[in-house]
Amino acid sequence: MHALSIPTWMVHVSSVIEWIAAIWFIWRYGEITGNRYWWGLAAAMLPALVSAMCACTWHYFDNPLDLAWLVTLQASMTVLGNCTLCGAAWWIWRQTQQTKTDSDAD
Repeated sequence: MHALSIPTWMVHVSSVIEWIAAIWFIWRYGEITGNRYWWGLAAAMLPALVSAMCACTWHYFDNPLDLAWLVTLQASMTVLGNCTLCGAAWWIWRQTQQTKTDSDAD
């Protein structure tokens, strides 16, 4: 737990809490609007949350070598999260383009 200063811990923990809140708000927005592609964005945010939790866990236990696999998991989840977020953003963009095309045809 001594690996990070208290202000750095505050940033780490608040970032995780903010990410959880963002996932929840995006999910709710999808429920309210009835647009399922927002649910896809919320789900696509989960690997990045796992990545952040890996980093916090690694630092909480003072970066021990026997938990070095967390660093690999964090890196993997970061790459996966970037890919899923890119895919979700593309899906939202595609849906808005289809909606625009459909409304132009009317």
